[in-house]
Amino acid sequence: MHHSLVLVFLWVVSKSFAAPAAISLEATKSYTLSGDLRGPTTLRGYDESYPFPTQNTHPDKIEYAPGQKLDEPEGGFLDFNDIDNPQPLRGNRGGTIASNRNIALEKQHPDSFAPPITDKGSVAQLEWPLGLSHVKLGHDKAGFSRQQNIGNLPISKEMAGVNMRLEAGSYRELHWHTAGEWALMLNGSARIAAINSDGQTFIDDVSKGDVWFFPSGVPHSIQGLENGTEFLLIFDDGAFSEDSTFGVAETFSRNPKEVLAKNFQLPLAEFDDIPQEEQFIFPGKIPPKDIKEQNVTGSAGILPNDESYSYHWSQQKPVQCPGGTVKILDATTFPIAENVAAAFLTIKPGSIREIHWHASSDEWNFFLSGQARIGVYASQGNSRTFDYQAGDVGYIPKSWTHYIENIGTEDVVVLEVLKAGKFSDFSLGQWLALTPAQVVKDTLHLSDNAIKGLSKTKPLIVPGPVPPATVQ
Repeated sequence: MHHSLVLVFLWVVSKSFAAPAAISLEATKSYTLSGDLRGPTTLRGYDESYPFPTQNTHPDKIEYAPGQKLDEPEGGFLDFNDIDNPQPLRGNRGGTIASNRNIALEKQHPDSFAPPITDKGSVAQLEWPLGLSHVKLGHDKAGFSRQQNIGNLPISKEMAGVNMRLEAGSYRELHWHTAGEWALMLNGSARIAAINSDGQTFIDDVSKGDVWFFPSGVPHSIQGLENGTEFLLIFDDGAFSEDSTFGVAETFSRNPKEVLAKNFQLPLAEFDDIPQEEQFIFPGKIPPKDIKEQNVTGSAGILPNDESYSYHWSQQKPVQCPGGTVKILDATTFPIAENVAAAFLTIKPGSIREIHWHASSDEWNFFLSGQARIGVYASQGNSRTFDYQAGDVGYIPKSWTHYIENIGTEDVVVLEVLKAGKFSDFSLGQWLALTPAQVVKDTLHLSDNAIKGLSKTKPLIVPGPVPPATVQ
């Protein structure tokens, strides 16, 4: 009897996946399966009577990307975009694939698919596309958020990121965190407001390219202005989760109404309609254009300018480099963010953010546009190359050397964030240029001309393509 029920259940399940049509109970009573779900034991091992398949598993034609047939050590980027059936080959290394696969994904990550010979050993995953992050939806089409933390990129122990969208008038409800919140405006405009522990108030309007920072525990709110907004949040704790935020609605709903009435000296009835769960992101009335209409101050007054929670980074002019532009924001000019420093870089096609490392912090980066690759050296002979597109998060541990190379046809725009009071790095080229020439020559076997060509100042971003060979 039990065996029959199991068979009926399996039949119903299989049908439910095969077609959405309703199945009557009467039909299942008269249905019986023919054959055995499991094969005979005689199929184990060798038997000369079994047919021997001679299927051809090799592709009829191998298409090579430019430079793919070359033996290393060039290590150039392989562009598979125009290759219909790319294969994991470089020079005489690798082989062809004889199974179904995700070709689109392989084309997006050619340095993982057909890595340069300089990749060696074991290196943790250093890339996470926000497009793979679970999206948390706001109420009534008011917006969304999606996050990256150690849950999806385990190596990112020091920092985590959240991408958030607020439609016009929509709020990220009044809240606070156990981690500091550094934000870069990606689009639109928003009104932000907060108070400090002394009761000093702060309010400001921020737009694309601007930054804010709210220290741990500081209560604040964010509201999209007329055309809505989208922004990037970086938290100084890799284990941070958007779901662990302290919200004002839950604060009210988790306290007895009798306590609320005593606390605020209001009648009990005033709390009959309070929300019973977090509001998260929800629609609201578009605020007045004149921010002065929403200024609220108490006896403590407003937050002093040198403690401001916002910085209009969009108005800072970047420094022109040989291969792009750079601008930096840290506690030197934005003291409230005493433990977050950032660089905003534009890297021209073919150019490279020079080989460098950070001694005081891990690096969290986010790609706003373009196509890039990052190569890291992790000591102990370990190295790896990763590919990045717009919307991808990168993470490089402290002291690992790395570069960012623009391998596309448009500018790469990337944000580098450090958990440090000052943005600093060590330039590999500058270090060698400021080292006695004979030491460099004895160590690396570089020519005298090559050593003379090293820059004693940090180029930051160097132009491409590779210089032509020089006549000795």
